[in-house]
Parts: sequence; C-alpha cells; structure tokens
Amino acid sequence: MSMLRRRKGAAPSAEAAERRAPAAAGAAAPDGSGEERKPDGVPAAKEKKARWSCVDNCCWFVGCICSLWWLLLFLYNAMPASFPQYVTEAITGPLPDPPGVKLRKEGLSAWHPVVFVPGIVTGGLELWEGHQCADGLFRKRLWGGTFGEVYKRPLCWVEHMSLDNETGLDPTGVRVRPVSGLVAADYFAPGYFVWAVLIANLARIGYEEKTMYMAAYDWRLSFQNTEVRDQTLSRTKSNIELMVSTNGGKKVVVIPHSMGVLYFMHFMKWVEAPAPMGGGGGSEWCAKHIKAIMNIGGPFLGVPKAVAGLFSSEAKDVAVARAIAPGVLDSDIFGLQTLQHVMRMTRTWDSTMSMIPKGGDTIWGGLDWSPEEGYDCSLKKQKVNDSQVAEDIKKDKLDSQSNNVNYGRLISFGKDVSEAPSSKIEQIDFRDAIKGNNIAASNASCDVWTEYHEMGLGGIKAVADYKVYTASSILDLLHFVAPKMMQRGDAHFSYGIADDLDDPKYQHYKYWSNPLETKLPNAPEMEIYSMYGVGIPTERSYVYKLSSSVECYIPFQIDTSADGGNEGSCLKGGVYSANGDETVPVLSAGFMCAKGWRGKTRFNPAGIRTYIREYDHAPPANLLEGRGTQSGAHVDIMGNFALIEDIIRVAAGATGEDIGGDQVYSDIFKDSAHSSFHGANGASLAVRKGLLVSCAISDV
Repeated sequence: MSMLRRRKGAAPSAEAAERRAPAAAGAAAPDGSGEERKPDGVPAAKEKKARWSCVDNCCWFVGCICSLWWLLLFLYNAMPASFPQYVTEAITGPLPDPPGVKLRKEGLSAWHPVVFVPGIVTGGLELWEGHQCADGLFRKRLWGGTFGEVYKRPLCWVEHMSLDNETGLDPTGVRVRPVSGLVAADYFAPGYFVWAVLIANLARIGYEEKTMYMAAYDWRLSFQNTEVRDQTLSRTKSNIELMVSTNGGKKVVVIPHSMGVLYFMHFMKWVEAPAPMGGGGGSEWCAKHIKAIMNIGGPFLGVPKAVAGLFSSEAKDVAVARAIAPGVLDSDIFGLQTLQHVMRMTRTWDSTMSMIPKGGDTIWGGLDWSPEEGYDCSLKKQKVNDSQVAEDIKKDKLDSQSNNVNYGRLISFGKDVSEAPSSKIEQIDFRDAIKGNNIAASNASCDVWTEYHEMGLGGIKAVADYKVYTASSILDLLHFVAPKMMQRGDAHFSYGIADDLDDPKYQHYKYWSNPLETKLPNAPEMEIYSMYGVGIPTERSYVYKLSSSVECYIPFQIDTSADGGNEGSCLKGGVYSANGDETVPVLSAGFMCAKGWRGKTRFNPAGIRTYIREYDHAPPANLLEGRGTQSGAHVDIMGNFALIEDIIRVAAGATGEDIGGDQVYSDIFKDSAHSSFHGANGASLAVRKGLLVSCAISDV
C-alpha cells in the first residue's frame, strides 16, 4: 500500500514537472536566445548591465589614477635620496662630481663676495596693491612660481602686469614689486631652475647668504626708472659696499645674466655719476669695489628677437603656433585675442627697448652684406683658442659665395625680397605715409586696442611696400608703428655709435646701457668676461608677410611657409638663423670683448682685460639628465658645469689667465673683423661721421 501511495504521489509530480518545463523554457527564451528572463520579460543580465553608468566608469578611472599617484608619491618619499642618481648612473654611467664638490676637493673656498643680476622675465614679481579683481593676491607672485593667476583670471593678470603707457611706471591703483632675496630668481617656476644650481655649487665651497646677493629689480621698467620708483640702484650700491666692508675689503664678483648685463652696465655709469642723476660714488668706485664682471649670455648689442617681439609679438615658436591655429591667436575666436593682449602688455615694458639692435648697419650689416657671411648652418665648429683667428677671413670669403645669407636684412617682406640683389628691390619710403583711421573705425568694438588700429590700411601697406629693413631703418619702422612706445624709449635708450665720447651729451643716462656710446670705468685691475653658449641656431633675421584681414588683428606676421628647401639651410619657418645660444647671436654676445673693448680703446681707456668664454652646446643624452650639464642654451647654460666651474674659480680668487684665457668655438673674431671691414668700405654715412668700429678701436 505504501508503494502504491508513493506511485500515486509521484504521478502528479511528474506531470507538474512536464508542465513546468515548457513554461520555464518559454520564460527563459521566448525568442530562442536561451537567456533567463524575469516575469516582466526583461533579461536579468541586461538589467545588470544597465546599472553600470558613465559615472561608475569615471569614478573607477579617477580612483585608479589617485591610487597610482599616491603610490608613486609614497615610493618617491620612501626611496633613498641617492636612488634617482643610482638609476641614472646605471643607465648612463658614472656622473661627474658637481663643480662645487670637485673644487672643494681641490681646496677652493669662498673668497670674493658674489652679486647676481638676473635678466628679463626670470625674476619674480609680487602684488602689493591692485584692483578689485585681484582680491586675495596681496604679496602673491604674479610673475614666476606657478603662474596660477594667468589661468584663473587672465584679463586681470594682464591689467596688473601692464605699466602706464604714458609714463612707463605704475598704473593708478596698482603696485607690483620685485621679490627680494635669493628666492627672487633661483627658480623661474617649480622645477625650472635659473640661478639655483649656481647658488648650490657656490654653497658647497662655503658661500652663504651673507656673501651672496641677488640684485633683483623690476625688469619691466627702464633702467633709470628702477631707481626713480624703487631706489634699486641705490640699494645695490649700498649692498655691494656692505659686502666689501664686511668681508675684509675683498671686492665683489658680479654675475649678470641676459638683460641683467645691460642693467649692470647702466649701474656702473650711474654709480660714478654725480647726484641727482647718478649715485655720486665718484670715478674710482668701480675700481674699489668690483674684482670681475662675468657676463652670461649678454645681449651687449641687442637681439633681433626683440624686433620681432615689438613688431608682431612673435618669435620663432609663436610664429609656428600662429600659422597652425591663426584663429586662436589672431582673431576673436573664443574671445581670447591672445597676441593683442600680449602686445598691449609688453609694449608698456620699457626694458624691452634696451635690446633693440645697437650700432646700426655698421655692426649688423646692410642690404648686401653681414658680418656672418659664409656661416654654414650645418657646420659644427671645433674649439679654437687662438684669438687671431680673424686671419682666416680670405678663405671664409670664398666659402661665403656658396652660402650667402643677407643677415643684414633684419625684416624682409617675402622670401624673394630676402634673397634678391639690392639693385632689384624697389623700396617706397613709408616715413611720410599718411595714417588713416580705417581700422580704428571698423574695429571700434575691439576689446584690445593696439597702436596698429591707428595706422589705417594706408599705413600698413606703406610698411609692406618698403620691403626690407636693416638695423638702421628698424628704428624708423618702430617709430612709425609704435610711436608712443618709442617716445618713451627715446628718453631712456640710444642705439648709435658715439662719434666723440667726450661730448657732454653722453653723460645722460639714456646712453649708459649702450657699450658703443659709453666708456668703461677707470678700473685697470678689473676683468670683464663674456660667457655664452654657441652651436644652437639663433634667430637673426625674418621673412614677413601681411596677415589675413580680420577684426582686431595684428597686421604683420612671420611667414612660416618661407623655407630654404634643404636640411642645412639657414632659413626655416620664415626665420634665418645664425650661431648663438638660441636667443642672443654670437655677434651681440661676443663683439665687445672680442674687439670693442679688447686692449686700450676709446671705449675702454683703462685697458680693462677682457675674455671670451664660449661653451659648445651639447643637449642632454636622455630624459634622466634633465636640461643637461653641458647645455649652451640661453637659460639652461646656468646649469652648465664648465661655466659654473669657471665662475667658482674666479670667485675663489683666480684670474682670466688662470682659467685659460679665451675659449672660442665660433667665428667671433672673424665676424668682428668683417663688421669693421664692411663698415669702412660701405655705409658712407658712417665713414663721413667717423662712426666705424674700426676707427673706434684704432683711436687709442
């Protein structure tokens, strides 16, 4: 009976199983897919997938990045300090000792106090008073550091970094001042050193803050105005006197960089000039207080790069970006008007006019010649220590016939104009052209107003029709396109070659930063060094074109389509390059120490000894070397071990002869001789006025 009951109970179960099976099959896959479905017919797997959103992906991604970042940060802080050096040496081989360590092992120690003079843009500037848009920025860096305010409030930043367009001083309600101390220019931005490596190596032989002084100044101002507004020249004088008196009467070694070279030249004339224009130190002040001046990357005779910056707010890299994305930099796309803002701001910085090329065609060349004739852009020069290398001029003149670049044409409108014989160039004088208000009327809604808006189409066309500009006519060009700027510049700077240095007019401060219009101090025991990098293509002249006519535009731009056509050509992207440190051509950095001041000349009546120390550029072998220890680039050279070693040796008491005298890789002596030779046989005006460099040197 029990078995019967079990069989009767099992029958319904079997029938129920048979009934449930098709239902389950139908529920699972009515479409034959075989997926399990819920009663409402929605696949369970698809329901799970629908729950995964973009927010989940983003959160996971951010979480992974943060976790990785914290892990790397932990490892970085946990690893031994020597680990990065161990890794680098494992890849590249043993690293040389830093110069400070090497020279300390040789027994060198701190001796002469040192003074650093930073160049343009490398010194920090901080806000002391500003408009409402700058609330919360008191004593925060507007220039240098992280540059965070550029991104947060760009128009406010431009407003506070600009100076008054009439006076060249502070605008109403704004006070931006230089950062003081060694931190003013040790790093330009986090991780990007300027003076930090040199300071660290000096510290290794015993230097400290009481024997090092950073002569920081507001690099936007004209040199004399740094005294008028901030008394910077007076404070520099007092600090040097203090360092000499507190270090046993040992004279200082001054180390200016870039535009700081010109600034310190102005200081040397100011400190000896009588008050109120000068510091009243007397004619013997420099002889009593300065042992040596070690100029790094000095633009003694100016730089063509300054012309492009003032003319169109461009340099080589900016020109490329402007060609790739003209709408972003030129017109009002995205409401940026970037170049116009840059031009409006930088044209209020009077210091930039100190670097306009000096000496005119006599130094920089004319329509048919230039001192660098025959320079081979693909040639790597070998080291030459013989300062009489100018005897090779005859051979180089033959070479120049195969590679003749008209560097004297600083600006040419069109590649064909830059290459054509001067007799084939028809120039229409622009100086008397009538400026219209066509652009001013059509661009009344422009947010950024530049002096180009006042020129009119007729004035713009007149500039282009002149076709080619040399160093002499560049001044007329800038007066035409930027009269307000040049009016201020004429009051503070000069760009000629002095006829008679005893003329009382040269006692004015506007001449003090031009080495061709002033005398060196009466300090026969002082030494002057010109130290700079070579072996890097450096901007020397430009091919320009008219910009596309759009609203609120800068009407001229470098023609990046102009190219030399072969790998070794000096013309690339509308820029003719010569030898230099990427910013300052060799001609400007080395000419005065190679010729203008060499021996007793009327520019150097005391016969101060001059030395040229060139550093051949060698880029870093890999990323682990950072910016390299053998770089010759304009700023990166501040980390060049050979340069730092030379500076430390002189600061520790060595002379120029002790460190090897001249060290020359370039053709600076030949180029200097070329400049005098062509001036004597060309430039008739210079001959008549006796302004030739050759005459200047021979008037002993």
